[in-house]
Amino acid sequence: MARSLVFGRDRTGKAGAAERVREEERDEAAAAPKAPAPLAVRVLVMLAAFAAMVAFAVVLARLTLVPSQASVPLTHTNLRPGDSIRDYMDQPALRDTFKQIGGNILLGVPFGVLLPVVWPKARGLLRVCVLTAVVMVMVETVQGMLVEGRAFDIDDVILNTVGALLGYLVLGRRLGRAIHPRRHHWWHRFTRARRPVPRRP
Repeated sequence: MARSLVFGRDRTGKAGAAERVREEERDEAAAAPKAPAPLAVRVLVMLAAFAAMVAFAVVLARLTLVPSQASVPLTHTNLRPGDSIRDYMDQPALRDTFKQIGGNILLGVPFGVLLPVVWPKARGLLRVCVLTAVVMVMVETVQGMLVEGRAFDIDDVILNTVGALLGYLVLGRRLGRAIHPRRHHWWHRFTRARRPVPRRP
């Protein structure tokens, strides 16, 4: 009787240890970085994203760099963040408010979606926001200096950057990780240290 009890406990202990090993292996497999897409798929997606970026650049130029003589009396340079946004909010028609604020936000969304796919080094929330802000500052500067009926507006840059932020968080981050190999940072050696796996009984 005693031998049977010991034998039963031994079998139970071995089964429990094996189950723990399997659970830890499943956890490690889930935490391991996913392999990037095949090379052919990556090339096709990058070409499609590049074509979309070119088309977006054409649309952006048409929307921002075309002279507007009718707007000459209404345009003024704004270097104080929030001033134009308050003006947009004070519009008598709610549709005009959504048109101004929503339009500027939507204009930045393609940056957040396409940049991580076209340029792997641009992946990362901060990088996407900085690149978008730099590009839009350049566009606004050209508007203010060369385009009639247009003016530099820092609030437009802010809203465009918010749009890029949303585009990256909603879709660009996932696309970048699915197409390109995951980047390895120096801090990963501390935050992703592998746990020792117990020996199988």
